[in-house]
Amino acid sequence: MFSQSMVDLGQKRSTIREIFEYGKRRAAEVGAENIFDFSIGNPSVPAPDSVHQAILRVLEEEGPVGTHGYTSAQGDAIVRTRIAESLNRRFGTAFHADNFYMTVGAAAALSACFRALAEPGDEFVVAAPFFPEYRCFVESGAGAKLVVVDADIEQFQINFEKLEAALNPHTKAMIINSPNNPSGTIYSEATIQKLAALLTRKSAEYGHPIFLISDEPYRELIYDGLEIPFVTKYYPNTFVCYSYSKSLSLPGERIGYILVPDEMTDAKLAYAAICGAGRTLGYVNAPSLFQRVASYCTDETADTSIYEKNRNLLYEGLIRLGFTCVKPQGAFYIFPRSLEPDAVAFCERAKKYDLLLVPGDDFGCPGHVRISYCVPTERIERALKVFEQLAAEYR
Repeated sequence: MFSQSMVDLGQKRSTIREIFEYGKRRAAEVGAENIFDFSIGNPSVPAPDSVHQAILRVLEEEGPVGTHGYTSAQGDAIVRTRIAESLNRRFGTAFHADNFYMTVGAAAALSACFRALAEPGDEFVVAAPFFPEYRCFVESGAGAKLVVVDADIEQFQINFEKLEAALNPHTKAMIINSPNNPSGTIYSEATIQKLAALLTRKSAEYGHPIFLISDEPYRELIYDGLEIPFVTKYYPNTFVCYSYSKSLSLPGERIGYILVPDEMTDAKLAYAAICGAGRTLGYVNAPSLFQRVASYCTDETADTSIYEKNRNLLYEGLIRLGFTCVKPQGAFYIFPRSLEPDAVAFCERAKKYDLLLVPGDDFGCPGHVRISYCVPTERIERALKVFEQLAAEYR
C-alpha cells in the first residue's frame, strides 16, 4: 500500500537525531543541566541583531501581502542580485541574479542538485567523513548510487589515490563539504587544485563532465585567520549549495541557495535542470520573508568567536586526556578517535555518564566520534571532568 523504502526511512531517524531525542528523554528524567548533549549541530549563538532589524524592515517596506506572498520559483530577483553582489565583493567573482536559485536550506539545495543531475546508472562520489544524509538524498531521493572514498584519518584531506580508483564512466559528480561536518577540516587550496586537475582529466577521459557539488553551510565558520578557497574559481563545473542556518544562526528558518556559474558546461541547461528538480520536489519557492532578510544580512555572521573559544577548550582538554584528534579549522565539530575500535560501543559507554556523542560509522569513518561544540561554553567546562572519568576506564 505504501512505499516500503519511505516507510523504512520514516520509522528510523538518523543516528544523530536518535541520540538527540534520547537526550531529551533523559533530560526529562534527570534534569537538562545533568545531560552533556553534544549530538546535534544546532547553533547556540543567537542571530545577529541585524537579522531582527531586517525582519522589521521587510515587514515595514513590503507590507503583509508583499512579505508573505509568493516569489518567483527561483527566488526574488532583488534578493538574488544582492547575494551575487556580496559574493563578488568578497571573492572577486562576477555572478549575477540568474546564477542563483533560492532554496529551503542546504538540504533542499543538495536534493535539487542530485535530482537535476541523476540519470539511470549514475554514481555520486564522496570522501569520508561525510554528512550521513547524503546517502538518503542520493539513493532514496535521486535513485543514484553513493560511492564512499575511505578517509585520510591523519589530516582529513582527500585520499586522492583511493578517489581516483573510485572514479569511472558512471561518475556524475563528487560531493565536497568544507569546512567539513564532522571533522571541522578545511580543504586546502592545494587539495582543491589537485581535485580540479583530477576531475578535469577524468572528464576528458570519459567524454562527459564530472560535476562538483560543494556543500558550504559552514563557509563563514573558519578560525585562526584561515581563508577558504572559493571552489568555482578553481573548477567551473561546480554547483555551490549554501545555507544561512549556521552563519546567521537561522537553522529553523530554512533559507539557502544553489549557485550555478556561467562558466559551467551547458550552464543554461544546468540551471533549467535545477528549476525542474525544484518543481518535481514541490519547492514552490523558498520562504519569502527570510529570502529578503538574508539578502540584507548576507555580509553578516553570528558571533563565531564563541565557537572558536569552545573549539580551543575542547581540543586542548581532549588532547590532555589522551585522545587523538585533528584540530578543527572551521565548522563546530571535532572528530576524535574513540578510545576503543568500536565507536558505537564507546558512545554507549559514554551514555553511563549522560555524555552524548555520535559514533563515526554513519559518517563513513568507524573508530571516530563526532562532538558538536555549538553549545554553551559552561557545558564543555563541566563535561571535561566527565570525559576524564570516561577516559580513566580505558587506562
